[in-house]
Amino acid sequence: MIDVILEENRCLAQNISDEAAEDFIQRILNAESIFFSAQGRSGFILRCFCMRLMHLGYSVYFCGETVTPAITRNDLLIVLSGSGETPSTLEAVKSAKQHHTETYGILGNIESKIASLVDKSLHIPGTTKLCRDGEPESAQMAGSLFEQSAFLFLEAVVLKIYQTRKKDVGSVSSRHAVIE
Repeated sequence: MIDVILEENRCLAQNISDEAAEDFIQRILNAESIFFSAQGRSGFILRCFCMRLMHLGYSVYFCGETVTPAITRNDLLIVLSGSGETPSTLEAVKSAKQHHTETYGILGNIESKIASLVDKSLHIPGTTKLCRDGEPESAQMAGSLFEQSAFLFLEAVVLKIYQTRKKDVGSVSSRHAVIE
């Protein structure tokens, strides 16, 4: 089963352009603070990315947490949604736009409400909970391929940023939690 999962992710990853990844990284580098919003399994995946950016020294916040400050025009909101229709994630995009904040969606459904509102998006054409026509074939449960590929893509982004900044970052272990 692991070989099946790896092969499905390998095939999907070939559809993500290097230019789109570079654009995404540049937006992260240009942001004053980075905010994140996603629900369900996508929320867990985006929290992993949020944590890694914190380890690299970025000011990051996950929407809905009690310590999340107000978003401003110099910030970036990143959302992750397979369906592109998740109500609370959609509301986060709307709120960020009202505050003139740049919005970026990593989406499985590029013809969604969220896709129509974000300033920029990256399409990860995996399976979603919508089970729409045109989604790739997958042996896995609906949504799993999108979520796995999103995690792998975001890990690749972390690796690229880490390698680029390595001489300035030093060891990130000093930023790991010590009270758990």
